[in-house]
Amino acid sequence: MRKSLVTAIFTMAVFLSAAQTKTPVDSVSKHIGDSVTVCAEVYGIKSLGKLTFINLGAAHPNAPLTVVIFAKDLAAFNGSPELLYGNKKICVSGRLETFKGKTQLVITKPEQITVQ
Repeated sequence: MRKSLVTAIFTMAVFLSAAQTKTPVDSVSKHIGDSVTVCAEVYGIKSLGKLTFINLGAAHPNAPLTVVIFAKDLAAFNGSPELLYGNKKICVSGRLETFKGKTQLVITKPEQITVQ
């Protein structure tokens, strides 16, 4: 039973990673609605209680991509985003969307972010 569960999880992970398109941070606005992987430098992190914002590629308000983590999802992370990702190069995976004219990627699981 455990072996089949591990196999299913591995297969799903391979499928999901294959579905991601590696996209440069400066062209994310051309891929709204797509599932992508974006690797870039973190230029700032701001936590506002209910939301955490991670700016990639440039400082706010000029960041081409903002990663958003809702407070309900932060419990799954092993530490604060500031300590985990601050001043590092990270890769994030998920579906690109816009909010108030800005490109964002909402993260719900720590597996969607890797430190380079």
